[in-house]
Amino acid sequence: MSEFVIAAPAPAALPVEGTSALYPVRRILCVGRNYAAHRREMGGDDREPPFFFAKPADAVVISGAEVAYPSATANLHHEMELVAVLGGGGGVDISPADALSLVWGYAAGVDLTRRDLQNAAKDKGQPWEASKGFDQSAPIGLVRRVTGGLHPQGRIALSVNGQVRQDARLSDMIWNVAEVIAQASRLWRLAPGDLIFTGTPEGVGPLLRGDRVEGLIEDIGSVGFTIV
Repeated sequence: MSEFVIAAPAPAALPVEGTSALYPVRRILCVGRNYAAHRREMGGDDREPPFFFAKPADAVVISGAEVAYPSATANLHHEMELVAVLGGGGGVDISPADALSLVWGYAAGVDLTRRDLQNAAKDKGQPWEASKGFDQSAPIGLVRRVTGGLHPQGRIALSVNGQVRQDARLSDMIWNVAEVIAQASRLWRLAPGDLIFTGTPEGVGPLLRGDRVEGLIEDIGSVGFTIV
């Protein structure tokens, strides 16, 4: 009987702004429909409790890389998001008042979505994994450490080939970062290495091969990639 060795995969890691350090990614949680205008464009209009879906850690793509147009879709969409990068502590049933103390830093990220697969899954009441958790579905920029207890509230925007498609304010979130983290901690034990995508504003739309995507979050940084 032949022997074989199962090698542990190298953990995904994000570069940290201004250092040579890398932030190892444990898992990725994403909150859906967290901006009122985006909720309306996707067919809803209320302040229901935040709901979550997940991406695997190896969905991470470092900003500047090429992203392959995924298989099994004819309708790939961009969703620009603020990513909360969790650090010290963690735990369960964290209060909103304590939740921001878990945030080690922030990054600009894009939740890539196979929209046609997502819509088909919704119609059948099926899970979303194939539409959200595919390879290279989470491009992310440099992590910026939280300093002075300041948390971003400014502009979030995304352009494709130089044309602005998404342009809003982080303060437009239905559930703010602290509330999102608190709700996630009721469902999972949060820990250092967790990333939380906090939702996207209105203006999501399709991407084609050759498109250059540039995202910006005021006071945090940018993310950029090309679809190939």
